[in-house]
Amino acid sequence: MWPASGKISEDYQTSDKVASWLGKIFPSLAYYPKAFFVVLKAARMAEKGIYDREAWAQSSREITMALESTGVRMNIENVDVLKKLKSPCVFVGNHMSTLETFVLPSIIQPHLDVTFVVKQSLIEYPVFKHVMESCNPVVVNYASPREDLKIMLTGGVERLEQGISMVVFPQGTRTTNFNAAKFNSIAIKIAKRAGVPVVPVALRTDAWGSDGWKVRDFGKIRPQCPVHFCFGEPMEVEGNGRDCQDRVVEFIGEKYQQWTQDSPIPQEW
Repeated sequence: MWPASGKISEDYQTSDKVASWLGKIFPSLAYYPKAFFVVLKAARMAEKGIYDREAWAQSSREITMALESTGVRMNIENVDVLKKLKSPCVFVGNHMSTLETFVLPSIIQPHLDVTFVVKQSLIEYPVFKHVMESCNPVVVNYASPREDLKIMLTGGVERLEQGISMVVFPQGTRTTNFNAAKFNSIAIKIAKRAGVPVVPVALRTDAWGSDGWKVRDFGKIRPQCPVHFCFGEPMEVEGNGRDCQDRVVEFIGEKYQQWTQDSPIPQEW
């Protein structure tokens, strides 16, 4: 079970006993009403201006527990990295589904303030936009790579200087394939400019599909796919940052390969 304190301070694995009977039989049907209620409650608080970072972490925990109630198994490794950090940092990870955006705050926020680089569409969803806007994200639209780079560098450094860590997904779009060649170095550039460390985050989150009927972000919930998060050790950016970028890519690539070999990605994803 999720710690009563709300803070994970060591490796975590979902208990076998948390899945409900409905979740086991109809996982998507069991999950989405709970998730919508959590988001609706959070949006109402955000509209009133009372949705703070503690509330955001709580909402994220509730989402995580709703996923677990369907039989989704969370495996979170090397969380003690978060306790070692003495300054804000740039978390850089692969991007696989909507799940990481909803779940990562429950892991990181209890330890240090954090926000995301997100696409424009995420702050345009009805109801959910109020929640996302309250977390002060850096927003890009992927229409102009040059403009997006400027926005990410400027916005990322501003937040880091305010003591707020950044989560960056250099791949931009979600994908089940980890392609090192398409994993750009924007996170390294932000960290270097702000003078903060980089923390790699390898993840596998295909338990939340990207095959939604009308809204791709809200696809099938597949408990047979284990969820993994693993934090790497903080890295200082030196020189042109190439070595740091290579080590981040190596860390994520090795974890991704290990997890997908142990449990292959479903072809219908």
